[in-house]
Amino acid sequence: MAKRLSKPRAPKVSKKNQEPTLSRTAYFNRELSWLAFNRRVLEQAQNDRHPLLERVRFLAIVCSNLDEFFEIRVAGLIQQVDSGVTESSMDGLSAREQLRRIHSVVVSLVEDQFQCWQKQLVPALAAENILIRSAKDLTPAELTWVTTYFREQVYPVLTPLALDQSHPFPQLGNKTLNVAVSLDNPDTTENEKLVAIIPVPRILQRLVAIAPAKSGPQRYLFLSDIIKLCAGELFSGYKINGAYSFRVTRNSDLYIDEEEAENLLMKIEEELRNLRRGAAVRLEIDAEVHDHIFETLCDHLELSQEYVFRLKGPINLLRLNSLADLDRPDLKYPQFTPVNTSALRDPSHIFNSIRRKDVVLHHPYDAFTPVIDFVEQAARDPKVFAIKQTLYRTSGDSPIVQALMEASRNGKQVTALIELRARFDEANNIQWARQLEEAGVHVVYGLLGHKTHCKLCLVVRLEGNRMRHYAHLGTGNYNPRTARLYTDLSCFTCRTKITSDVANVFNTLTGFGREPKFKHLLVAPFTLHKRINQLIAREARNAAAGKPAKIIVKMNSLVDKVTIDSLYAASQAGVKINLIVRGICCLVPGIKGLSENIRVRSIVGRFLEHARIFYFENSTGKRPLIYAGSADWMSRNFIRRIEVLFPIEDPDARRWIIKELLPTERKDNENTRVLHANGAYLPPPRRSDEPSFSSHAYFIASAYQRAVDHGQTVNTESLATSTAMNVDQVSP
Repeated sequence: MAKRLSKPRAPKVSKKNQEPTLSRTAYFNRELSWLAFNRRVLEQAQNDRHPLLERVRFLAIVCSNLDEFFEIRVAGLIQQVDSGVTESSMDGLSAREQLRRIHSVVVSLVEDQFQCWQKQLVPALAAENILIRSAKDLTPAELTWVTTYFREQVYPVLTPLALDQSHPFPQLGNKTLNVAVSLDNPDTTENEKLVAIIPVPRILQRLVAIAPAKSGPQRYLFLSDIIKLCAGELFSGYKINGAYSFRVTRNSDLYIDEEEAENLLMKIEEELRNLRRGAAVRLEIDAEVHDHIFETLCDHLELSQEYVFRLKGPINLLRLNSLADLDRPDLKYPQFTPVNTSALRDPSHIFNSIRRKDVVLHHPYDAFTPVIDFVEQAARDPKVFAIKQTLYRTSGDSPIVQALMEASRNGKQVTALIELRARFDEANNIQWARQLEEAGVHVVYGLLGHKTHCKLCLVVRLEGNRMRHYAHLGTGNYNPRTARLYTDLSCFTCRTKITSDVANVFNTLTGFGREPKFKHLLVAPFTLHKRINQLIAREARNAAAGKPAKIIVKMNSLVDKVTIDSLYAASQAGVKINLIVRGICCLVPGIKGLSENIRVRSIVGRFLEHARIFYFENSTGKRPLIYAGSADWMSRNFIRRIEVLFPIEDPDARRWIIKELLPTERKDNENTRVLHANGAYLPPPRRSDEPSFSSHAYFIASAYQRAVDHGQTVNTESLATSTAMNVDQVSP
């Protein structure tokens, strides 16, 4: 578990202005909070409640998360130290102190990560006839097969690189596999300790099936072990003292001065090329590495030892994803197919259906198909004159992008607002931008200095003698693949008050608009931050006046200090606040005199919780306010991104969110961890006779029940497993 933080003190009161001044210990450190989230992911890999191969995938995700953490967050802190930045974090820690604490937590996390692999997963896989072999365990027959495989499939594409006065240290790619070899000339009495590096091309399969057979145990050996075993064949005449796999993680953030960049697209392409030359921020290497190779790598990479991790196992656990992809349905979650039971299930009537009633979908339980149908029908409908679309992240074979190109070829006015700086998707988005432009789509890159993160699609359709606007607004990306893995909301509407604001958002992003006015949408960086804090303050006033006051918020991250302070003030006024924060949470709950009315939960399970939903009791109004949208409560979302929160207006959708969605997630005691004031995330308290309850299983069962009610065929095995979580277990 991540290091627990000290218990914060109640706020001090300044005699001068009689306003509370919060101690810096009233906030959790952002980076340590993120590591605590990754610890919760690791707990899923350690939990035998999940099917075995799903646990393997969770372990791979832990690795992927840590990669990004070092590439972005640790890299940024190192740059602060190198630049002499003295500004401390919200909780009062300098960049150097944050790095020290991060190192302590990561060492523990990595150790537990490999303990999980070696002590839990490898034996469990063996019990299922999936054998992870090491070089020393190979039988003579297996050794013969591996040697032949190396000579035929691996040797031809390897290029060993000597390190000496005439061969400079090579430029090693970010997160690429490499093997360092210690060599000695047997014809001399002196041990020269020569060193060579073998970069391993990404195209080679990292987990190799040994002599694949249709029956019997499946045997696997990591490619790095094969290369280390056969490294002598690359250095004829030399004695091999040892071979050690390693990889380097580099600073992978994009730093672009947009005011100096005449062409943002060209500038980002240049930065992408520069990524492979980024400074090293982490070295992962075999635990048994010889000291002289260890020191050689650290010296050339200019890394101090606190950024080096000696690993007792595979260098890159992310490669376990190929194992998780094995065709072993008995070792995975029961297959779940999202259901398409909404009013939009007939694409030919999609606009008529939206005109009759707003439609809200809950992905991945509701199929993403209507979102694709919405854009495809607009592309082909002769009555549609224009389509405007934001694209932050999308899939490699995006049907959305294909539909936009088709619409343009059909003579419609099509505008695509593409975020080129969607981290790690820059190259994909550049490719789409090029293709869309070639198809005649107006491609726009957003507002200077701001990422476009909102999820919007606007369709302009001629009906009779008037132009009607239809809109899709979401909390997730226009990506059919992730829509099966992330929990998100989609809202389709043609309410004029909403669609006119959506049109205004697009006009602001594509044209000029210094002070745009939005009546119903909350839009960052213009109105969102101010309005959210106003709504929190109103709940505080209502509580102080003895009126009902309640706030329920579901989001990915809570970091913004101003908003956290507003929540503290609301708690002190008596507002009951329930927060469902999947990842980073810098707010400290449950402190008497500060946050005793605030509860924080995190849900980590089969699906990635991604929806942002905001509920305000609003006792001074006619009804509670419910918003959904793209924004977490972080400074970057409020100030440096284009974000949109939209109101949920449809009575049925509102009732479902209030009576079913939010209560179900608060009832979850299987995927949930409760954040305590000392920084610990612990399972919620549970009576001895209280059954296990998973919100994910509940929503799967609910989706299948809707399918059955509509006369659709469902997977009976999945239905039986899911309905073990009875829909009636959630009371309104």
